[in-house]
Amino acid sequence: MDLASLNPQQIEAVRHTDGPLLLLAGAGSGKTRVITTRIVFLLETCQVAPEQILAVTFTNKAAREMRQRVEDMAGRRRTKGLTIATFHALCVRMLKEDIERLGYKKNFSIYGSADQLRLMRDLIQELGGEQRLDAERMLWLISDAKNRLLAADQITPGQGDPAVAALAGIYARYQRALKAFNALDFDDLILLGVRLLREHPAVLEKYRQRFRYLMVDEYQDTNTAQYTLLRLLADGHRNLCVVGDDDQSIYGWRGADLGNILNFEKDFPGTRVIRLEQNYRSSGNILTAANAVIRHNRKRKAKALWTADGPGVAIDYILCADDEDEARTVVDRILTDCFRDGLGYRDFAILFRTNAQSRPFEEQLRYQNIPYVLIGGQQFFDRKEVKDILAYLRVLLNPSDEVNLLRILNVPRRGIGDTTADRLIRHSAELRLPLWEVLKNPAEVPELGDKAQAAITGFVQLLDSFRHRFRVGSLSATGRELIEELKYEDELLRTAQDPDRARRRLSYVAEVVNAMASYEDREAQASLEGFLDKVSLLDQDEPPRQDKESKLQRDAVVLMSLHSSKGLEFKQVFLVGMEEDLLPHKKTLSEGFDLEEERRLCYVGITRAQRKLTLLGAARRRKYGVMQPRTGSRFLEEIPAEVLKRHDSDALPAADDQAQDRMAEDFFAKMRAKLAT
Repeated sequence: MDLASLNPQQIEAVRHTDGPLLLLAGAGSGKTRVITTRIVFLLETCQVAPEQILAVTFTNKAAREMRQRVEDMAGRRRTKGLTIATFHALCVRMLKEDIERLGYKKNFSIYGSADQLRLMRDLIQELGGEQRLDAERMLWLISDAKNRLLAADQITPGQGDPAVAALAGIYARYQRALKAFNALDFDDLILLGVRLLREHPAVLEKYRQRFRYLMVDEYQDTNTAQYTLLRLLADGHRNLCVVGDDDQSIYGWRGADLGNILNFEKDFPGTRVIRLEQNYRSSGNILTAANAVIRHNRKRKAKALWTADGPGVAIDYILCADDEDEARTVVDRILTDCFRDGLGYRDFAILFRTNAQSRPFEEQLRYQNIPYVLIGGQQFFDRKEVKDILAYLRVLLNPSDEVNLLRILNVPRRGIGDTTADRLIRHSAELRLPLWEVLKNPAEVPELGDKAQAAITGFVQLLDSFRHRFRVGSLSATGRELIEELKYEDELLRTAQDPDRARRRLSYVAEVVNAMASYEDREAQASLEGFLDKVSLLDQDEPPRQDKESKLQRDAVVLMSLHSSKGLEFKQVFLVGMEEDLLPHKKTLSEGFDLEEERRLCYVGITRAQRKLTLLGAARRRKYGVMQPRTGSRFLEEIPAEVLKRHDSDALPAADDQAQDRMAEDFFAKMRAKLAT
């Protein structure tokens, strides 16, 4: 093989074929090229049979791309029998051969999320008095247990949280039901794969003999179950090569264990460690910033990225007046650089910590007729929470809008269930009356009980009251009051799968009020009708839903969270919301979460940029329509001054409206109290 195109560290990694190998592959260091070249080296130079090589990835896309690159280098005939698969696909193959040893039939089914949810709801309903349990949350807790290799009888009942208290019993019933249907869920694939190897030594030896050379990509993202599977397969021959970057470990919230890569040398004594530090993606100044930030983490393997391509342009940090000014500044720069440098829209990415931050950027891009795609989340106005609040506003403006009226009739729950709604609709059709007219006289609807009539009357009175209040008051302030009076936040907290999901959904509701406040700031004669007209115009001409790969092929600005950006690169990156409580996120600061993972997220964002990186933050940011002062992210202070040019936006922040702040303070206090419980 001709290895002349590789650097010395890459060549060393390719040639080390026997014994444990840890490749610490920094961002943009060509790790995929190293893995594929190493596979071909094993096939062609070492004459290893393709059947004895196993490469494991995390996604089907990564597995397909790796196989294609190996076939391009070695030819399809030479690679026949080679196994390149995800963890789940590997375990499916193993279980198809030997699952009968665990008491299942070989023709087992694999339940997707919809099947799991339906089964869990049935099980909860059978429990009768425990129907308040949320099916999605129970499945999340069971998934977490399985990823930690915990069976139902190993679960310790929790105190206080009804879901955790019921987990052991529900988990056991769920597993019995799956087995009765000869079915597995996705977490079972790895859980049972590990069980198979642990409980049946002959099966373990068979796979150790079959797979003599193991390679694992993105090793820093492995959880307990995946780690154990690899450890069992590799402990015989110890020919395990893992590739990863502890500095890009950003999935702790879903079970990834950073200790797997940090402790690899302890787990496999005699490990050869090779650092891939030459970066082929980013300019020198970007790498200087990335190295300086990540150096503050204690739990990491020392390494420093470098490039042979020179320093490039300095990094810009722009302090904007507020979130709307932040969005305008980014879009203005995109338009300028497209015209000046001849760039396409797809050369730009806007990265943020939370998906709720996308709203002003989506609006501004649409105002300027700039195509964009949102990766890893729904478009803002497509979210259920947003649609619910907008439905209320549309019905307040037009009570004859029966589509939206039916949407909000029992949202949040107020005792107007499906049976009551059906009676209301039938009565409306029989009398040929608008549904709103029927709601105003619930006593005339046959078969409606006193509780249902009272709930309908309260609903009508609430809408009549707010219809008047929106005519005479501030849009954003009245919007806050509507959300509070509806107790919509209580509904979100009650139905959310976990506290993090509740926070995200609450933040989307807050962004509706922020959008109303921004509209008020721009319009001399703001009205509810004008705001809804603006939303309708923004919401039209939506492109069809596409997968991530298809979206990235379009000539469109990319909007995505930092978590979704991992593995991608762009000529220009705007990393927005560089503020305390956003990056690092407030849950990290207030609840003792891992600050180092937040720093790794910042590092991932910085290293997505190839040629130009712009950091932005706001002096003030809206919370439920009220401007709140902000503090710059601590990570900004970790970037050397010589590579960071600081600017202030042309828009100066207006003085705080203290009366408005006081008016909202009680509202925020209630929100904090709910989140605390």
